[in-house]
Amino acid sequence: MPTQAFGWGVESPDDEIHALRFERRDPRPDDVTIAISHCGICHSDLHFAHDDWGMSNYPMVPGHEIVGTVTAVGPEVTTFAVGDRVGVGCMVDSCLQCEYCTGGQEQFCVEGPTFTYGVPDRNGELTQGGYSDHLLVREEFVCRIPDGLDMAKAAPLLCAGITTYSPLKRWGVRKGTKVAVVGLGGLGHMAVKIALAMGAEVKVVTTSPEKAEAARAMGASDVVVSTDPEAMEAAAASFDLVIDTVPVTHDIDPYVTLLRPNGTMVVVGALEPLPGVSGFNLIFGNRAVAGSAIGGVAETQEMLDFCAEHGIVPEIELIKGEDIASAWSTLEQGDIAHRFVIDVAGSRSG
Repeated sequence: MPTQAFGWGVESPDDEIHALRFERRDPRPDDVTIAISHCGICHSDLHFAHDDWGMSNYPMVPGHEIVGTVTAVGPEVTTFAVGDRVGVGCMVDSCLQCEYCTGGQEQFCVEGPTFTYGVPDRNGELTQGGYSDHLLVREEFVCRIPDGLDMAKAAPLLCAGITTYSPLKRWGVRKGTKVAVVGLGGLGHMAVKIALAMGAEVKVVTTSPEKAEAARAMGASDVVVSTDPEAMEAAAASFDLVIDTVPVTHDIDPYVTLLRPNGTMVVVGALEPLPGVSGFNLIFGNRAVAGSAIGGVAETQEMLDFCAEHGIVPEIELIKGEDIASAWSTLEQGDIAHRFVIDVAGSRSG
């Protein structure tokens, strides 16, 4: 039977996030039931809540950076047991049969992956996310949290971690690779830490000079202020890879000029239309602009293990459920060099 859940969500694009009760769907034989301890706040939560991309469904309980403990498993579950520390990212289901699902790229499922919140699932029931006390997830979409990772700090890895790990791995970052990270927000600071662990030389490109100290404290060798023409000119044609983490529409052409010949710029933050790129800047240098979307479940587990091995965790600010509206307001005013994480277990009052 459906179970009562408590969480925080919105009921329309103009609604302010608030505490609410809702029903979780019936458990299925292949389900893992998770008592959520923490959930990170992603900038896309705001976009979905406000229907900025024209695809939102309501009522909506956001959250796709979820960690917690297994409290029950269905009779068909074989890889998890009660008491396991687990995490769930941006997807909770897919067809598992197409070439992308069988190839470890469930995010490109030909039938469309089932996202963690705000979309109809395989039975037509609306998914609800991790700003809540518990979650039911198909076994194949649950990751194991390594013992060496703090649960609160592990939560943002389920989105911010994999979103930056995947392109860094795909474009072969290794010792000596010169990487520029555009933006030092929730995604950007993870890109810096992961690229450094892969052996890269990393610089941060930002519109905010005041973030220079934080960038260097994370290990960046230098900071390029993008609003300073002289600084941008000095940094031109000096990077093998540019990871653009800016979450809103912006002009990417200035960042393309930072690439060395044969270099690639990867957009991971903005889903909105981006202004055109100069053909000259692409052609004269064999430069490329690409995009990257999260990663498959196996790669997400690989990323969690990598972060545990290298001691990589995000900078976080732990908040209670009643603080979510304030955190959203801060994100709307500008990117911050850490991730808000909801202490769900410590906020339960419903």
